[in-house]
Amino acid sequence: MRIKLKVWRQAGPDQPGRLETHEVEDVNPDMSFLEMLDVLNEKLMLEGKEPIAFDHDCREGICGTCGVMIDGQAHGPNRNSPTCQLRMRSYKDGDTILAEPFRAKAFPVLKDLVVDRSSFDRLQQSGGYVSVNTGNAPDANAIPVPQKIAEHAMSNAACIGCGACVAACKNASAALFVGAKVSHLSFLPQGKGERHERVLNMVAKMDEEGFGACTNTSECQAACPAGISVQAIAKMNREYMAASLLAEE
Repeated sequence: MRIKLKVWRQAGPDQPGRLETHEVEDVNPDMSFLEMLDVLNEKLMLEGKEPIAFDHDCREGICGTCGVMIDGQAHGPNRNSPTCQLRMRSYKDGDTILAEPFRAKAFPVLKDLVVDRSSFDRLQQSGGYVSVNTGNAPDANAIPVPQKIAEHAMSNAACIGCGACVAACKNASAALFVGAKVSHLSFLPQGKGERHERVLNMVAKMDEEGFGACTNTSECQAACPAGISVQAIAKMNREYMAASLLAEE
């Protein structure tokens, strides 16, 4: 396959960016999108040119490190699939693909397709954890949790923190990410003790980091590679309301 790639190039955070066009020859349909970038980068380096910078780590859809806007969609056209799992068989010979970095005030571009997502780390540090010692696996299994509650918690724990929800939202809201963390921990007995403090701190931090308000259009749910439901946002809002009422007493 021959692919024409229009890719965003930006030398640094304070440098102007531009779209650069490349022809990638002999693309195997079984290649992932990132492997196609690898092939292009090898060609660029052999020509003495600067390779395209992009984030990647596990390449197994687990770590959430990869994340590119492909033809205007976070992670590309396939539903519930991160960029590293997007196969080139999704395209036809001669197709043109547009690749850009995630766009959000809280995700400043560092270089080419790489953005700074450390704002997610700071959100997590503001309350997205359980501070008490919950013991090892045998101890956790000793606490009975109804199956339905456990399934709700596990569904939200599937969030890989890639930031696609932010990139897909027209307000660059982090509500789905925070909602997943709040929901996951508030469902479990280990997380209930800090549930009010957690949601108040995480929502305040979300505003402080420059994320926008929820748009209620569910674009975040459509873009999420882990299939996190917008019900997590509704759960976060209920938790926030309850915590706010109790805080005023």
